[in-house]
Amino acid sequence: MGQVIFSWYDGLIFLVFFLFVVIFSMYKSRKEKTGEDYFLAGRQLTWPLIGLSMIAANISTEQFVGMAGQGAGSAGMAIASYEWMAAITMVVVAIFLLPNFLRAGIYTFPEFLEYRYAPLARRLMAFYTILIYVFVLVASVIYTGGLTIATLFSGMKFFGVEVTLIKAIWLVGIITAIYTTWGGLKGIAWADLFFGSSLIFGGILTLIIGLGHVGGLGNFLEVNQDKMHMILPSNDPVLPWTALVIGLWLPNFYYWSVNQFITQRTLAARNLREGQLGIIFASFLKLITPFIIVFPGIMAWQLFKNQMTGIGGTDAALPTIIRNVIPNGFLGFIFAAIGGAVISSLASMLNSASTIFTMDIYKWAVKKELPQSKIVLTGRISTLVFLILGCLIAPILANPALKGIFTYLQEFQGFISPGILAAFAFGLIFKRAPKAAGLSALILNPIIYGILLVFCGSLPVFADVQIAPIAFLNRMAITFIIIVAIMALITLIKPLEKPVTMPERKDFNMQSSPIVKWFGAIIVAIVIILYIIFW
Repeated sequence: MGQVIFSWYDGLIFLVFFLFVVIFSMYKSRKEKTGEDYFLAGRQLTWPLIGLSMIAANISTEQFVGMAGQGAGSAGMAIASYEWMAAITMVVVAIFLLPNFLRAGIYTFPEFLEYRYAPLARRLMAFYTILIYVFVLVASVIYTGGLTIATLFSGMKFFGVEVTLIKAIWLVGIITAIYTTWGGLKGIAWADLFFGSSLIFGGILTLIIGLGHVGGLGNFLEVNQDKMHMILPSNDPVLPWTALVIGLWLPNFYYWSVNQFITQRTLAARNLREGQLGIIFASFLKLITPFIIVFPGIMAWQLFKNQMTGIGGTDAALPTIIRNVIPNGFLGFIFAAIGGAVISSLASMLNSASTIFTMDIYKWAVKKELPQSKIVLTGRISTLVFLILGCLIAPILANPALKGIFTYLQEFQGFISPGILAAFAFGLIFKRAPKAAGLSALILNPIIYGILLVFCGSLPVFADVQIAPIAFLNRMAITFIIIVAIMALITLIKPLEKPVTMPERKDFNMQSSPIVKWFGAIIVAIVIILYIIFW
């Protein structure tokens, strides 16, 4: 593998860009005094900040590394369904779901479940969410960030210290700790404005340079035509076509509608129009992400497959192609974008986890009104605790038995996402669904999905009791269907006498804009065309 050599101007580009973004975002968030300031940016975010911040939080190294790895692996272009189906999902969220959340004036999505069902529903979702964030999402971002750094600079020494995966993981954690605890969501959103733009530009740059190395787009498509199909056989272990019917919609709707770390910035929108346009803007950007993530992953497999046999396997596809094809001058910028991606997503996840812990668990546990300074302090301390836990867990994710970081991410979210999505969707559609229906969704989800994982999953530890393998997306669909059926039965047996009255903010502009629906229709049409092209 070619040795990465940082020129002095690569180092200068990296330092100037990185320091500017961090200092600027910290300056913009210097006046965060209250819980609303720290966790929701004073509810003053506009659509460009919302859209780019959503993308920057979403497309981090675990997304770049994971999706590029799946592109290099057996899934190929089919993994783009996560992006293109997400674009349609986001249109639905912007038009139909966001108004309900903004009208209620909530801090967190568990808070919404308390209003709709019961306080216990809020605590359960908060507990589940923190577990998944810390042990899956935060750990995954730290691992993929560390893996990218370790792969790019393998064998190199800085100040006499050799770069290893463990050291890179803790470097990511320390830098993030300094940045994350300062300015809350406003600081994150302003940093994301730059980091999100640089990620997209860096991906486009990698794509263009990579195409030059594979002989142009035409030759690339011809040589890799076996990886250019969106529809895979029903027995495919990663993304069978059957998962596109129901299974893939579940993580998408969960992720883009009620997943706190992504949609917290929509709760901070200045008004409904800004929130909706922010989501629509982000959905436009989702249309191009497969070309700047999956394509480079496939290129890495075409050019350097023999170099992806060590640590990380195909998860090393993206850092491998960067290491081998990006020239000096651009390398510093690409590395700054990657570093920014790690910090951006980690900051978002940690801020959201600390928001849920502070507002949904800690405030309830102390059972008294807290001063705003104590709320902010609690958020900062919990952020550091969650970050340390993530750094301790991250090295475990290098285990090849996990079959790729992207699959690991999606697999374990199945323990909570079908039930949470069912509780929200059923409660919004059926106004007389009782609290028992919502609670049953949250309680049964980990039980049902856990049973399916043991007997129909692919984890080696359960090999002796496995009956027949079922792709994790199909297991999520089965879990969702069973839960909805149980919720429907409970509602039929004992419906509420009258619909639940949700809280409403009186001082909030709920006026939408016709352009939201027009842009949404255009996005859906483009997705259909893309599926026809890559059928």
